[in-house]
Amino acid sequence: MPSIHLAVIGSGASAIYLLKHLLDALPALGGELEEVAIFEKSSLTGMGMPYNPLTTDRFNLANISSEELPALPETFAGWLRRQEEEVLEEFGLRGQEISESEVYSRLALGRYLQAQYRALVGDLQMNGVRLREYADCEITDIRDDPEAEEVTLTAADGEVRRFGRVVIATGHSWSQSDVPERGYFSSPWPIAKLLPAPGTYFDFPIGTLGASLSAFDVITTLAHRHGTFRTEGDELIFEPHAEAGEFRIVMHSAEGLLPHLQYEMEKPLREIYRHVDRDGLLALENDEGFLRLAAYFDRVCRPALAAAFVRDGMPAVARKLGNAGFTIEDFVEAMTGKHKYADAFDGMRAEMKEARDSVENDRPIRWKEVLDDLIYTLSYHAELMPAEDHLALRHTVMPFLMNVIAALPLKSARTLLALRNAGKLDLVAGIVTLPEEQDRPGETIVEIESEDGLQRENFRMFVDCGGQKALDLEQFPFPGLVRPGAVRAARAVFADPAGGPASASEEDQSRISLENGRPVCRLDGIDIDSAFRVIGREEKANPRIFDIAFPHTSGVRPYAYGLQACSETSAILVQAWASAPRHSRDAAVRAG
Repeated sequence: MPSIHLAVIGSGASAIYLLKHLLDALPALGGELEEVAIFEKSSLTGMGMPYNPLTTDRFNLANISSEELPALPETFAGWLRRQEEEVLEEFGLRGQEISESEVYSRLALGRYLQAQYRALVGDLQMNGVRLREYADCEITDIRDDPEAEEVTLTAADGEVRRFGRVVIATGHSWSQSDVPERGYFSSPWPIAKLLPAPGTYFDFPIGTLGASLSAFDVITTLAHRHGTFRTEGDELIFEPHAEAGEFRIVMHSAEGLLPHLQYEMEKPLREIYRHVDRDGLLALENDEGFLRLAAYFDRVCRPALAAAFVRDGMPAVARKLGNAGFTIEDFVEAMTGKHKYADAFDGMRAEMKEARDSVENDRPIRWKEVLDDLIYTLSYHAELMPAEDHLALRHTVMPFLMNVIAALPLKSARTLLALRNAGKLDLVAGIVTLPEEQDRPGETIVEIESEDGLQRENFRMFVDCGGQKALDLEQFPFPGLVRPGAVRAARAVFADPAGGPASASEEDQSRISLENGRPVCRLDGIDIDSAFRVIGREEKANPRIFDIAFPHTSGVRPYAYGLQACSETSAILVQAWASAPRHSRDAAVRAG
């Protein structure tokens, strides 16, 4: 096989784990990997957007601990223990005991990831792989040349380079549609854009769309600029600055829910085949080749969740799962109801005791961990699901799962409760829209539709903290692949050609079209195969172009568990390369 000249677009977590698995696979690749070129649009390589000091803030916490990180040359906790006191002071850790189970700042995690990146680059070079790094080099277009078996990359400066294989690992992608003159920000990043000028304060309410971890980053960042925190006994107290009298933050959440709190895990690393092996999962396919969500829930989820609830001392839920009529929708509704409170902050206070007991006394909450694993497994085989089940997963299961697994660190929860107690934090339930006519200079008008009807509010600052959204094909950043059809929108066929489309919501109807005489639902992002090769208009996987950027692939891979998924995804990709001589690289994929 010819030598591999590989380009990697992006140098964040997915790229770092790609380098790790390439290093591990060098013997299996048989000396084929000759060159790796890494292109990073930021001036800082090896960090990734969430952990970059150009993007985040010293008060923002990571939501993953050392024990949850897939293996790199050194553990996060081990790296922290090696640092000088001055470095630890930068992260607010001077004099603290470093723990494998504690969460630390995003900046600390970013510096750690950068150190691992540098170590992996060095190890690959020592093993004969030529590494080329291009910082401050944004790739603005990609073109595929099947006849020459080459992929052409074009950089922002116009320079063109050609490679035999390309991995798109661009990570997070945020809309650049801020309207600062009326205080509207389409994302919190980079978070420095939200800060008041030095020596000044916001003396007005600030709105956020979403009560997510991104919203809590905004809250924490701004709170530390508008007051001080102190500990009084076991309670954290917030004291606002005298000049920030009207400063407060109003979160808007459709359901009025706050995420579940951090909990102890029995097995911190997710596994694709922990509760079912690959053959067992594929055996669930029906005669039409579909993996139905109901079948997966009945055969795999019920027994695993029931056992977890018994171990967690919740036998009543386990008994419900033993009832064949208790569906996955019933399960979501029942468990959501257990965490629904008249006041979400009162609920957080009530759950704090259980969360502290779990974390501080090493008491796992197994049902949450098992649910996480089960949807993680399903995500890596979601291309087998019909459109009906993709829609059910998107609208019913994923919102619940994301609330459960957000795992808000206890430090962050204490901060939120301190702000709530000080009258500086509110949560409003309802669906938020921004009317097209914004006729109040210097303010953003929002409309909130709730059980109480339609209300309008005005904010001098309003931040969309809805989290990373999937990119549609029209938003895919490389038009040279879109125009000729080298990539296509992800899609799934309906198992019931008549009943499936008819039962879809009005919103989803716009996603449905006919292809080859059969109704198809367009999913988020672009189409990929099981080895992350992009799929084009001709319905074949491209052996030269791979995409592991979650905003691009979340239609086919709807659930990505952070850094663990970065590792798993790149491992699958490298394994496919290592085994390529035993398989056809032009395998046709099932058409939509």
